[in-house]
Formats: sequence, structure tokens, C-alpha cells
Amino acid sequence: MVAASVKTVELPLVEDTEEFGRKLGEVVRAGDLLLLAGPLGAGKTAFVRGLARGLGVQGRVSSPTFVVARVHEPAEGGRGVRLVHVDAYRLGGHLDELDDLDLDTDLVDAVVAVEWGEGVAERLNDDHLLIRLERGTDDVRTAQLIPHGEWTTRPLPV
Repeated sequence: MVAASVKTVELPLVEDTEEFGRKLGEVVRAGDLLLLAGPLGAGKTAFVRGLARGLGVQGRVSSPTFVVARVHEPAEGGRGVRLVHVDAYRLGGHLDELDDLDLDTDLVDAVVAVEWGEGVAERLNDDHLLIRLERGTDDVRTAQLIPHGEWTTRPLPV
């Protein structure tokens, strides 16, 4: 079920994208699935950097394009929730490869953020938040938040 109203946030600077991710990182919980969509340079990895900061996890966040997935363990003083950062771009829609990552197991005790996840990773959990990031010709980014399932009843930091 999709919310009647999709929320849109304007993110003029990369720092705004990271800050929005940080705010969401402060309210997500273990078991949450975030699907990130948007073209190259739209801010998917910048968003996950902020998400990681809000969760308080260890390790430098960078695009997991070549390793497909990175796991960030909770840092001391963090929220105690792991972050699994996945880049589904190289999977090319091959659902078998997505299954090989065993993300359904991670969804029990981690927040899973899947870049290029739209059209690929929705089947992992009916309850997910789709975040479509766009970068306009004026270089201003926008994030469109499309909640599904129980996300339709959760407050979003917008």
C-alpha cells in the first residue's frame, strides 16, 4: 500500500542530502529496508553517509559498487543497529544474485539500504521506504519519499 501523499524534500547541497540521511538514521530501526533510486550523481551514497552518521555505525561509507555490499557495525555510543549498504547496480536485476546476499537475514537485526534498489529489492520486505533522488539542471537535488506498508503510518523527518 502506497501512502496517499508522497513527500518531497529539496536538498540544495550535498551536505543537505547527508543531513537528511542523518535525520532518517536517527529514526530507522532494525528490520527497516530503504530502497534508493536515482541516476548517477543524484546523492544516493551521500544519503547513506548521513544515514550511517545518524545510526552511529563504524567505518567510512563509500559506494559498494565493486563489493556489492558493505556491513557497518555499531560504533560505541551509536544506536546499536548495524547498517548493510548494498549497491544493486551490478546485479542487473538478477534476483538470484540478490538472494545470494542473504539480505532477508540482515533485515532481522540491521537497517538495509539498497542503492539502485527500485524494481529489484522490493520483494525483500513489503514494508519499505523508497527514496527517489533526482539532481536538477540547477544542481539542486530532491528526494521523493514513497512509503510502503507500515512505513505509511510512520513519521518521516521531513
